[in-house]
Amino acid sequence: MARAGLTPQRVTIAGAELADEVGLDKVTMSQVARRLGVKDASLYAHVRNLEDLRGRIALLAADEKTIRIAEATSGRAGKDALVAFADAWREYAHEHPGRYAATQTRIRIDPDLAAAAPGPRRAVELTYGMLRGYGLTEPDLTDAVRLLRSTFHGFVALEAAGGFAHERSPQRSWVRTLDALHTLLEHWPTSREGDSA
Repeated sequence: MARAGLTPQRVTIAGAELADEVGLDKVTMSQVARRLGVKDASLYAHVRNLEDLRGRIALLAADEKTIRIAEATSGRAGKDALVAFADAWREYAHEHPGRYAATQTRIRIDPDLAAAAPGPRRAVELTYGMLRGYGLTEPDLTDAVRLLRSTFHGFVALEAAGGFAHERSPQRSWVRTLDALHTLLEHWPTSREGDSA
């Protein structure tokens, strides 16, 4: 029988909080149970296993990050939208490292949960919408989305790992990186012949 007050959402939030504190890869069902003051077995009435919990954390984080980006970019276009988008992404990664890691890790997610979650779909819409402001169309849109994701994730991952040991501050490099991305997006190279796939 499920413990009163315990829900899949509460278990997910407890797991997400723990992931931010100790790292996603160090979260165990036993730790989550202790955090909630229940026995391990009580959790299995709400989540199937650790993989299911990680998938739920990933969907929660995708929703949270997308809401933050949507609020930051609302009413903005061009470079203002790009900077607001990127800053919201980076701030979320700094504030919620475990949850953020869940959004960047290959995790098997229940198809029904994934289909019902608005975050991932909304994230795609926001990203493509911002890039359409630069006049991009397919297949350049997809290539630009991959470039932005690679740049943002690469930067925050290196930053989190202490990979920027140079005396120049990461923040200054971040600002210049966004300047460079804006310039590139405004002057996107012409697609090559046969490059439609």
